[in-house]
Amino acid sequence: MSVAAAAPPPLAARAAAVGGSPVRDILSVVGRPGVINFAGGLPAPELFDGAGVAAAFRDVLADTPARALQYATTEGEPALRSALAERTTVRGLPTGADDLIVTTGSQQALSLLAQSLVDPGDTVLVERPCYLAAIQAFTFAGARVVAVPGDEEGVDPVELDRYTARLRPKLFYSVPTFQNPTGRTVPLHRRLALAEVAARRGLWLVEDDPYGELRFEGERVPWIAALDAAADRTVLLGSFSKVMAPGLRLGWLRAPAALLRACTVAKQAADLHTPTVNQLAAARYLADRDLDAHVRRVAAAYGQRRDALLGGLPGALPEGTVWTRPEGGMFVWARLPEGYDTAGALPRAVAHEVAYVPGAPFHCDAPDPSTLRLCFVTHTPDEIRVGLERLARVWP
Repeated sequence: MSVAAAAPPPLAARAAAVGGSPVRDILSVVGRPGVINFAGGLPAPELFDGAGVAAAFRDVLADTPARALQYATTEGEPALRSALAERTTVRGLPTGADDLIVTTGSQQALSLLAQSLVDPGDTVLVERPCYLAAIQAFTFAGARVVAVPGDEEGVDPVELDRYTARLRPKLFYSVPTFQNPTGRTVPLHRRLALAEVAARRGLWLVEDDPYGELRFEGERVPWIAALDAAADRTVLLGSFSKVMAPGLRLGWLRAPAALLRACTVAKQAADLHTPTVNQLAAARYLADRDLDAHVRRVAAAYGQRRDALLGGLPGALPEGTVWTRPEGGMFVWARLPEGYDTAGALPRAVAHEVAYVPGAPFHCDAPDPSTLRLCFVTHTPDEIRVGLERLARVWP
């Protein structure tokens, strides 16, 4: 006698409510050969120090195979944490190894923070536009994500103060240096003002810095975490994805002790620890090679690619378009004249074998349909010029 099977229980509400990444969806469509892809935030693979990274792995596996292939502590390998602490201290933020944990990419750090700080229904403040995967991480944790108004210098501190007083958020998330998606950098005077608001209102600041070392002009701006007003309430996130290799999936999180402990417990539940062999190889690379010299070479190449993109945009986008001019990082943000719909035009772009990311996914509120993001680092200057010639044929 057969029995009708009952349906399994439904997905968790948060899994059903949060969609996938539109950027990832676009990349799956435009990944075929021949497409010049300005859509992905992909570092240039030909600029990876493949030989240096391979040597680091070989040395680690030859010298300490048992350790490299074994479980490790959740906080991270001591050698790597010490090296990261030293690099952070040299850059103006005194840091000890016990002040940070190693994460599986800085994206995991965002997830750990969301689990440690956010209860369902809490408010999280972000920039407008904002890094898409941060919106996903906080939304998945059940947060109400609200964008704070700003301008070409980033979030307006007066508006941050007003929103914080009214909404009582748990945290404000920002990419203040070479922001994704706009490429803009928040100047020092505004960083000071944001830190003052956070101190006065009792607000956590999450400072995500995956691109800060990729500067090819101008002077470095201090981290918000290094400012006295915000020292006890700023979380700093970093990553090797843009300066060494994204496939290593190595990031880190620096935070005050109580929050760091909560994130460590959350990481124990997530993956126990970041792969030991990857951590030890990165530590060996830092010990044996000059990462800063490598980053300077990469940044110089990226600067040439940015110049190629900016030089060709006037002929590639409709008259009246405005765009950012980043001093580093990977992205340019453009706003076309009113009436243009960059999402609607994307299929035409793909038909012309060129791709970009429409601006809508980077908004947690009403999007501007005329905006788009262009990544300038993945292709050579000659390829960028060809891509812009194709892009010019997209607009009616």
